[in-house]
Amino acid sequence: MGKYQQLISDCFWEYDFSPEDITKMIGADDFQEKRFLFGKIMANSTKLLKDLKIFPLEDLNLLLDGYIVPEFNHEFLWRRKNIVEFYFFNKKLKVEELKWVD
Repeated sequence: MGKYQQLISDCFWEYDFSPEDITKMIGADDFQEKRFLFGKIMANSTKLLKDLKIFPLEDLNLLLDGYIVPEFNHEFLWRRKNIVEFYFFNKKLKVEELKWVD
């Protein structure tokens, strides 16, 4: 499968996006495009952590800081956000069932 094909299949099934479109969004000067891509990945990606690696860490940190978990699917998206924060930035893991038991 080509670059970004799984991401496109998971997150942009309702659009006619190409891998080049994804590349342009990642490198866009307009942070709104990155926010759109980030939001679609957070909500729909089956390979969340892998797909988020497309962003430079600095951008990913800004995107996470600015991400407001929507009311729709709140618990699911809150958990995903916390997993991403823990994985990429070593922030506190708040999802109880994912914590190691001593």
